[in-house]
Amino acid sequence: MRIEPFSLALASPLSTARGTIDTREGFLVTIDHDGVRGVGEATPLPGWTESLDECRTALDRARDIDDWSAALDTLDGTPAARHGLALALADARSRAADLPLYRHLGGDPMNEIPVNATIGDGSADETVAEATAAVERGFETLKIKVGARAVAEDIERVAAVRNAIGEDVELRADANGAWDRETARAAFDGFADAGLAYVEQPLPADDLAGHTDLRGRLPIALDESLATHSVERVLAADAADVLIVKPMALGGPDRARTAVLAARAAGCEAVLTTTIDGALARTGAVHVAASLPDPPAAGLATADRLAEDLVPDPAPIIDGRARVPQEPGNAPLEDG
Repeated sequence: MRIEPFSLALASPLSTARGTIDTREGFLVTIDHDGVRGVGEATPLPGWTESLDECRTALDRARDIDDWSAALDTLDGTPAARHGLALALADARSRAADLPLYRHLGGDPMNEIPVNATIGDGSADETVAEATAAVERGFETLKIKVGARAVAEDIERVAAVRNAIGEDVELRADANGAWDRETARAAFDGFADAGLAYVEQPLPADDLAGHTDLRGRLPIALDESLATHSVERVLAADAADVLIVKPMALGGPDRARTAVLAARAAGCEAVLTTTIDGALARTGAVHVAASLPDPPAAGLATADRLAEDLVPDPAPIIDGRARVPQEPGNAPLEDG
């Protein structure tokens, strides 16, 4: 196994619960599996995964294990490190099978998948302008950031966007856990006529009971809660209508696909997204989504969040849809 550090500058700073970051740092993980090279990406984000140092330590430990399956078992507590090795192994196996990764995972032929545009938390006029521009670029699903302003302002913003874009565009809202239960109920009441597909993470991550109580007013999607609770616990709590599945946070494309299938079996939908990862991890998430029948619009239109990337984008966004690579493996790579 070869472990190569990288640092990717962001186009603009990223605010997280643990502060603001301006670079995404991680490791390229390259392996040889039965004579076939595979490359993965481990890009930790504390709060979602282990730290950068913990990721490197875990990968160094796994490098000394000859059997890749056994090596994966040692990475259970370090999801970003496991993602790097799991993606590298999936890349090598699908290259050996001469199949694009999504086909190797069991998907039917598919050239593209729908993705959503993310609309920031600007004023009502700014939000409408951004949403209208996204629709003009071909996006059929929009996700509006809410929760940073007073509830009355968010209600106004969402209503203004719905009025501007009409009924044919799917509209989602993402509060990033900003509300308490009373505020969330007020927001849900105000959103009632906006035709929202769901409200993402209205309450803090650890409040599964609160999310369970909110269900029935509007569909609820859980994102940050999956960094705190297992998929199984969230489903058992009946706390969500939709799961937001991040392969890096769950430990690899294999675990992400398993999570989606478990959600669907429980009557829950799942949306693939990332933790603002580099091109290899982002493309891996595209393959996971494409391996599933009728995937909902994924949160993968994030390449523009990076000022630089690991490779030219293998899954570019065109008219609101991500191209699904058809070459063997995860992504076309230069030799070296």
